[in-house]
Amino acid sequence: MKVFMQSLGCAKNQVDSEMILGVIKDHIELVGQADEADLILLNTCAFIEPARKEAIDTILELAEIKNKTKAKLVVCGCLPQRYKEEISTLLPEVDRFIQIDEYGNLGRILNQVMKSNYHFKESYTPLERVYSTPDYMRYVKISEGCLNRCAFCAIPLIRGTLKSRTIEDIVTEVQKEVDSGVYEINLISQDTTVYGYDLYHKLALVDLLKELVKIEGDFKIRLLYLYPEIVTDELIDFIKNQPKMMKYFDIPIQHSEDKILKAMYRRSCKQKMKQLFQKIRLEIPSATLRTTLMVGFPFEEEEDVDHMIEFINEIQFDHIGAFTFSLEENTPATKYPNTIPEDVKMRRYERLMQAQEQIAYQQKQKKVNTIVEDAFIIGYDEESYLYVARCDAFAPDEIDGCIYVAAKKELTLGQRIKVRILDADAYTLTGEQIE
Repeated sequence: MKVFMQSLGCAKNQVDSEMILGVIKDHIELVGQADEADLILLNTCAFIEPARKEAIDTILELAEIKNKTKAKLVVCGCLPQRYKEEISTLLPEVDRFIQIDEYGNLGRILNQVMKSNYHFKESYTPLERVYSTPDYMRYVKISEGCLNRCAFCAIPLIRGTLKSRTIEDIVTEVQKEVDSGVYEINLISQDTTVYGYDLYHKLALVDLLKELVKIEGDFKIRLLYLYPEIVTDELIDFIKNQPKMMKYFDIPIQHSEDKILKAMYRRSCKQKMKQLFQKIRLEIPSATLRTTLMVGFPFEEEEDVDHMIEFINEIQFDHIGAFTFSLEENTPATKYPNTIPEDVKMRRYERLMQAQEQIAYQQKQKKVNTIVEDAFIIGYDEESYLYVARCDAFAPDEIDGCIYVAAKKELTLGQRIKVRILDADAYTLTGEQIE
């Protein structure tokens, strides 16, 4: 059976897609184009309105191909999970919608859709995946769902409450990846800092990390999606003192102003967040700081954006992701006055990102004439004749930027090299390989 798989949304969804393919991998041939497939699989995101629009547009595009080729079209993930009742009626082009809570029966469902009798695997597990990442890096999802109930966020409505994997299960997966030669392990979840609270009745992230760094091998661990109020001193000290931990702090704060944070149902406050980032900078001067911010939330005024820009100028984040507020049905924010026009939200977004561009440029300039010890090759740019690399300071999927590298001899994907940085702009570094 020929299968085409397309995954939308975040890295957590990407892991789900790899696990979906893991259930059926013994009986399929993966193809690169939908019009070559007997079965078209689409894994969707439904976190915010633009993600839902992308999902629906993609469904309609794939449905046109399905109608020409007579393939079956199956849609999985957040969209069918969130809209269980109405989605089949709204999109009759799809042969089957599979909700997230049906993943345990994937093999049986796909056999029914295809009118086949393949002996698909019975378990949907992180230990059986068809990887879509390069051989040198993996995403490892350590938990599902979320204990936070932020006023703007639909994730708990889609993914439910916190469900952590056991430490033993995660260690088994990481050991397997390291044994196969993986260098970069990215631990992900909706809120990585709260890992294990449901299983062990305490914050168990450091306990997990202590077991992971015992694994023998040449690898490093990156943590993604940390909640600011539970980035503990213990966690900072562990990252500081463990050579296998990347000194990378991805801490989405959403906003800087207390009145907005309170309306968002965030537990953070401006002063505590400032103290946290100052502590990280003091304890680990080489640390990379990344955050995510939202503009246009109800009650926000222009002066709040002014203050947020002052905040990011003070903290000097290396990387920032930002987005405009999207009103999500059945979230607490629906009870607020949503009176900020979309064009105003976009102007505030542009102001914020223009300010960050200047900060990012200043931060990158500090790297000029330094040496990156562990850059790893992720590609080659045909136009510039330069290799493309990442290091601890740049997360996967090009969300942070990259390093362009001049080399005197051919390099291979995943190869680790030393790079002397010669130039920089707001989002990239440029350098040369040194021995």
